[in-house]
Amino acid sequence: MTCLYVVIPCYNEQEVLPETARRLKDKIIALTEKGMISAESRVLLVDDGSVDETWTLIRALHDVDDLFEGIKLSHNRGQQNAFLAGLQAASGKADCVITMDADLQDDIDAMDAMLASYHNGSDIVFGVRSNRDTDSFFKRHSAQGYYKVMRKMGIELVYNHADYRLMSRRALEALNEYTEVNLFLRGIVPELGFKTDVVYYKRAERFAGETKYPLKKMIALAVEGVTSFSVQPLKIISRLGILLAFLSLAGLVYALISKISGSAVSGWTTIILSIWFLGGLQLLCIGVVGTYIGRIYSEVKARPRYIIEETTWQEEEKNV
Repeated sequence: MTCLYVVIPCYNEQEVLPETARRLKDKIIALTEKGMISAESRVLLVDDGSVDETWTLIRALHDVDDLFEGIKLSHNRGQQNAFLAGLQAASGKADCVITMDADLQDDIDAMDAMLASYHNGSDIVFGVRSNRDTDSFFKRHSAQGYYKVMRKMGIELVYNHADYRLMSRRALEALNEYTEVNLFLRGIVPELGFKTDVVYYKRAERFAGETKYPLKKMIALAVEGVTSFSVQPLKIISRLGILLAFLSLAGLVYALISKISGSAVSGWTTIILSIWFLGGLQLLCIGVVGTYIGRIYSEVKARPRYIIEETTWQEEEKNV
């Protein structure tokens, strides 16, 4: 019988967590009754350094029902590292793991199709949004543009897939081989290989609370994805430098011809605009290079990607 772990990162989710737990418990019971998963299946809630009552709620859920287990990270490390902490904790216990957000936007009923695909031999099953009707105009078009840019950069992502996915034990073991600090699971998981499948679902509105992914974090995640999987921006800078070199050469030839013909006219505006343009371009290029150097700096230090402060099973181990 398949032992399933559902890994959910939680950051200040006290408003939505009780409803999330109720729905997940009903789903786990239903899947167990269908014979799709075993009674040893669990819901693993990862508190990503919340400053509200999220961890207190997780502990309370565990005290009432051992279906729920919890991990508390020592401080906020971001959604990707919270996912990783849960995946690595579950990798030695579960036959397969499903990751999802705590906000109930991902359709829990899609788990049935994911597990069915797993039982048919799939090691990775991606939950993919069937549409973006619930998104604002800006978010919908910016997301579509993001996938197009990533494809241009040579990064193959699953279109309209976030972090709702199933992974088998074999896929989890392969994921554990990736030791990079700058983590981008949406790019790493498709790269693992193995047999994959896609399950489409309709994404709902957030049940309660506020989104933990404002525009600033979305941009940071996008930059993380590009710099973690592609050196294309550095190649673009090189090509841009070559292009500007040729343009400068052409400008020099034009200036010499104008000087010789006696038609040269000094222009303050042209000079200033040229300086501003080239100066801004240089700063942009330096910023891109600096971003890559910063990523290298983080990787070289090889600091822990997360630190676990507490788990719900620590006390049980002490009492044994």
